[in-house]
Amino acid sequence: MFKNSVLCFATFILVLVSCNTSENKQPQKNSPMKNLFHDPHSFAIPSEAVITHLSWDAVVDFENKSIEGVARYTIDNKSGTDRILFDTRDLIIHKVTRGKEEKETSFELGEEKEFLGQALRVSITPETQYVNIYYKSKPEAAAVQWLTPQQTADKKHPYLFTQSQAILARTWIPIQDSPGIRFTYDAHVKVPSEMLSLMSASNPQEKNESGEYDYEMNQPIPAYLMALVIGDVVFRPIDERTGVYAEKSIIDAAHWEFEDMDEMLHAAEELYGPYRWDRYDVIVLPPSFPFGGMENPRLTFATPTILAGDRSLTSLIAHEMAHSWSGNLVTNATWNDFWLNEGFTTYFEKRIMEKVYGADYAKMLWALSYQDLQTDLKDLKEEGLWNDTKLKLDLEGRNPDDGMTNIAYDKGSLFLLHIERITGRETFDNFLKNYFSDNAFKSMTTEAFLEYLNEHLIKGDSMLARRINADAWIYQPGLPEDHPVVKTDRFEKVEESIKAWLGGTPAQDLPTDKWTTHEWLHFLRKMPEDLSKTQMSELDEAFHFTDSGNSEILAEWFQLAIEHQYEAAYPRLKAFLIQVGRRKFLKPLYEELAKTPEGLKMAREIYKDARPNYHSVSYETIDEILDWKPSEGQNN
Repeated sequence: MFKNSVLCFATFILVLVSCNTSENKQPQKNSPMKNLFHDPHSFAIPSEAVITHLSWDAVVDFENKSIEGVARYTIDNKSGTDRILFDTRDLIIHKVTRGKEEKETSFELGEEKEFLGQALRVSITPETQYVNIYYKSKPEAAAVQWLTPQQTADKKHPYLFTQSQAILARTWIPIQDSPGIRFTYDAHVKVPSEMLSLMSASNPQEKNESGEYDYEMNQPIPAYLMALVIGDVVFRPIDERTGVYAEKSIIDAAHWEFEDMDEMLHAAEELYGPYRWDRYDVIVLPPSFPFGGMENPRLTFATPTILAGDRSLTSLIAHEMAHSWSGNLVTNATWNDFWLNEGFTTYFEKRIMEKVYGADYAKMLWALSYQDLQTDLKDLKEEGLWNDTKLKLDLEGRNPDDGMTNIAYDKGSLFLLHIERITGRETFDNFLKNYFSDNAFKSMTTEAFLEYLNEHLIKGDSMLARRINADAWIYQPGLPEDHPVVKTDRFEKVEESIKAWLGGTPAQDLPTDKWTTHEWLHFLRKMPEDLSKTQMSELDEAFHFTDSGNSEILAEWFQLAIEHQYEAAYPRLKAFLIQVGRRKFLKPLYEELAKTPEGLKMAREIYKDARPNYHSVSYETIDEILDWKPSEGQNN
């Protein structure tokens, strides 16, 4: 636990989040506690009244694309206030009651604000312990994607999944949607009987005839980790704590791909302490899922684009698993502190991969991460967003998705590698293990982390503090000059092969037989800018890039194909953009297409067919790139 002033600060982190709305800036008669910081992306005022438990009862209607139910909250009225505030967006509120006796109470929805939705203000009394909100979601709820049978792998039944991060939980449940507010929950959900329903909680492993399922999440979580998925899926165990859900046609491939998952979990525990969430299962979603993975507790959501057939992309599983400590266990208090989730997780992911697959493997991951970071630094500078290269962000008045760049992941993890190299791995590992243990099931600000770092690692050593130079890493843009760079002999050999090819060695004669996905990515990233179409054709003929089944390699190859107008790859590019909804791939490809008038025309033609297949997280990003208006084509 924290000591002295640090203890006081950390103890209040959960309850001291307020919101940046005009009503919250006004002093409240019933709110004696002064807020130390605020969450600019939530209307909730947890220092007044905060949720502690949710009992959710819902019916999912695929025909009308709606979720209807009641959210029953146990609340802690800290200040004896006469109101409690929730976050909502595009929800229909039927009625609100309070107490177990369900006495109807008054409520009102506030002014709608971009990204944030509307505050739901519910009248309570100082004695109120329970609030019950009866509501219905709308078909356009941004968190929820309703898929037709054709958009699934098996093409027999519709499918639903949610994506609540960062502030989309409020589009399918009226909730206090701040990462600084944690609660436990139980749920009862009714779905069509031919489907299995799963949540970020204790889960069934097979369907039942009634289509009704019950769940419990006894560990407190923030709202962005609320998750629901419904589909014709089956379960396959890996060991007693881990397993995989997927559609029947891909369950064998998914199970084989993730067979090392139990070994990863044991490696993670050896590094940083016990796994605190009971089970660790993964569900492989349809390809429209907008992210590589989402760390929903007990049930990681994963994109099928990591099913490469050679286990070469399973670092994503290690990443989502690492979130069970950094993010789910110790959570960024606001989205301005996003690096505390992702920087720690990216560092932890590479440590897991090193433990399971060896140091050489991990070095390649570090090198690729550094390349991604350099790209983001360059792009953000060119876009006039240099301040967004700081680890501690200022996202007030902005969509928190704006902060979900490689900076949080790759600069954040590089900062931790920097500390590890200064203090020594054993010392830093002990520090991190204690950090996760001392702050388990709590929220963390950047400033509270620095307090903990000073108290438990620096310990008054001014020389060590200067060498770590946390201020430069966290509060300054760009990279400090003394940042670490990880080099690998395996990438140097790749560059030797490129040099040989450019010197006249036929591509088919290059020594590529034992290359992993990571070496192929480095190979493509290091191609010269003046590649000719003849050279592109030679590479494609030798290595079959256009026909690759590896999505990471495909996406990198398509970048080159667009840049060098290699038209032979365009049909596959079009199919890829229509089928795959992962924003990591879509954003750079559409950006590259949009650089030329011909490319922009092609992008917009493809997008008209592709947009209905994308989750809102993806299509909102691509809409902006292409200056797309929903009226121009079929809306999602």
